[in-house]
Amino acid sequence: MVDTGLNEQEGGKLLAEIRRISALPVRYIINTHYHPDHRGGNSIVGPGAAVISTMFTLEQEPARVLAYSAAREKIAFTGSMKLFLGGHTIEISFPGPAHTRGDAIVYFPQEHALATGDLFLNGSCPAMDEGDLENWIVALDAMLKLPVDVVVPGHFEAGSKEQLQHFHDYLAELRDQVARLFRSGASLAQVQKKLDMRRYQDLRQYPQYEATFADNAAAYYHQLQRRKGSPGNE
Repeated sequence: MVDTGLNEQEGGKLLAEIRRISALPVRYIINTHYHPDHRGGNSIVGPGAAVISTMFTLEQEPARVLAYSAAREKIAFTGSMKLFLGGHTIEISFPGPAHTRGDAIVYFPQEHALATGDLFLNGSCPAMDEGDLENWIVALDAMLKLPVDVVVPGHFEAGSKEQLQHFHDYLAELRDQVARLFRSGASLAQVQKKLDMRRYQDLRQYPQYEATFADNAAAYYHQLQRRKGSPGNE
């Protein structure tokens, strides 16, 4: 199982859907990152399951990994790993800092399916953690090269490669516009005012979660500031 929802209630809904397919216990849970809305149902969905995550996710402070406490086994990796289960292969990889500093991507090659965690949100702006926007785009480039028919995002409905490409293009356009304005000496307020995202107006925005064009621009602007070593002028 890849991710388990926000809490025990959401985990219970997920388990009910699993039970429509199989009565067997869940043996492995892959948590794509440390955010609670992706691991809060672990103890309900698979109380005896081994929990797999990147080393970064596992090493977060105890308050962040409380949901792991019920896991009988914890498996962490730093690059990539594979599971071979019932004739099926599951490829799990860490693309480097992207949405967070420890995201995991899960690829099912026989099924041509990809679970991305929050590296892809179908039809929505993402919220940006302490990751790396430029490497996030590189990670999406790699995903787009895979033979994929179904892309399962961190939120919202399953998508296609075309929708994944649209999300990639949004982040790439954001990168290009913000970087160009940053190099010209523009302040963050000026960058946000000049940002032109009319091509991506179909993407939902959620100000309450800092998931808007302006929020995404600010996150990348601050990444550029840190790389330059300058506090900037907002």
